Amino acid sequence: MTAEPRPTSTASARLLLRIAGAGLLFATAAVHLDLYLTGYRTIPTIGSLFLLQVIVGFAVGLAVLATRGRLAAAVGAVFALSTLGGYLLSVQFGLFGFREVRTTAGIAAGVLEVAGFAVLAVLAAAPGGLAATSGKHGRRTREVSGPLAALGVACVSLVALGLLGGALAGAGGSGGSEGRVQASSAAVGGLRMATIGGTTVLTNAAGRTLYWFGPDTSTRSVCTGSCAAYWPPVSGPLTAGPGVTGRLGTIHRPGGSLQETYNGHPLYTYIGDTAPGQARGNNLDLNGGVWHEVVVTG
Repeated sequence: MTAEPRPTSTASARLLLRIAGAGLLFATAAVHLDLYLTGYRTIPTIGSLFLLQVIVGFAVGLAVLATRGRLAAAVGAVFALSTLGGYLLSVQFGLFGFREVRTTAGIAAGVLEVAGFAVLAVLAAAPGGLAATSGKHGRRTREVSGPLAALGVACVSLVALGLLGGALAGAGGSGGSEGRVQASSAAVGGLRMATIGGTTVLTNAAGRTLYWFGPDTSTRSVCTGSCAAYWPPVSGPLTAGPGVTGRLGTIHRPGGSLQETYNGHPLYTYIGDTAPGQARGNNLDLNGGVWHEVVVTG
């Protein structure tokens, strides 16, 4: 006769899964909260979705900790997987007019979401919950369904990791791809002027507002890595369009590429600006300093 696993052992395993699953939900919510506070709040629709993810992530994590049933775990698993799906869509195709770039924070959140799904899905499928089945046939069902559920969770997790890796491999971003980011934000041609909020600002040839970064100097940009993914440096060559006065120049970025400058300020665009006529990055205190729209003074 085969001995039944001790109930205390099953309960301990479920407790560990609950703690791990809730912790992973809290971690992904914390990453999204940090991103929301450091710039995503300025992006229409996307900012609201980030805030919603933070609220729901913490709420579901608390529910997983507070309850012993499978429902909260199942909801958490679906939530983690759907959050990952939204990120993949944003990276691959764009959502609501905004296309995500590859960053360390995004990669970390994606991996945490896959791990959160795996842990919570196992918890939801594991025996020993409030609705555990008893009796001979119940034990036999659990013996069969347990390995099948684990196999299913493993397959979905591997597919999710594969999709995450594939989407990130084709995405522009920091970490060795800054040149691609610069190419995508190149403003070859004449600089323009636009009036936004009563202020005349400098824009690139596509009408996107140009910014300068407080910590930069006239010869050095300190916006690198993930900073350059959110604030793409402007490459050129640039020329002054009608009515634009000021001194144009270039500097060498830390990686060796050229970046355009205006009146001694290295120039950037902002991924939160999804169309001409927007200046959502103005006066934001992000990535180690304050960002300013480039004002044209005649």
